Amino acid sequence: MAAEIAYLARALKAPSLAAAVERLAERARAEDWSHEEFLAACLQREVAARESHGGEGRIRTARFPSRKSLEEFDFDHQRSLKRDTITHLGTLDFIAGKENVVFLGPPGTGKTHLSIGLGIRACQAGHRVSFATAAGWVARLAEASHAGRLQQELVKLGRIPLLIIARSATSRSKPKPRTCSSSWSPPATREPASSSPATNPSAAGARSSATTSSPPP
Repeated sequence: MAAEIAYLARALKAPSLAAAVERLAERARAEDWSHEEFLAACLQREVAARESHGGEGRIRTARFPSRKSLEEFDFDHQRSLKRDTITHLGTLDFIAGKENVVFLGPPGTGKTHLSIGLGIRACQAGHRVSFATAAGWVARLAEASHAGRLQQELVKLGRIPLLIIARSATSRSKPKPRTCSSSWSPPATREPASSSPATNPSAAGARSSATTSSPPP
């Protein structure tokens, strides 16, 4: 029976099921599961494994510069940021609504961290994501235009539910200290996205402005 299960798991391309079925069978016998309960447990194990592997693949394909999560964001560092706003953005309803999201603020206020965190959560939820700096996106489209395939590139990008445009790195010389208060509040209205949803670095309909009392790193 074990050999037959192994063969069937290979035929179904279900390696996680093959690895877990013996342990699940022992538990089913010990806890007196019905046939339906045992089958559901086997299928749940395989689905969970596929979702996990798929999420990791989408994260790699998105080409994030680093891996950051929303849970790791330091709200003590940016006290003006409302947790409820980020929690709401974390539901990813802006993707379903095809809405744009813009984070505004100087370097060091967490815009890129939040952008990556939302992008990774979208990948884990099954959405395709692509991340690049503004300069990177311009270069990509310019290259496609020069090659005579701009329209095809736009169609290709239109199939990706979440495009993240990060602020391009800029050189700074002899920065001067700046002082001013910071604020974070959602806009009165949200700007609808075009037919292909996109986000300026981050998530849905949040806007921030902030400065620090010391030069940005």
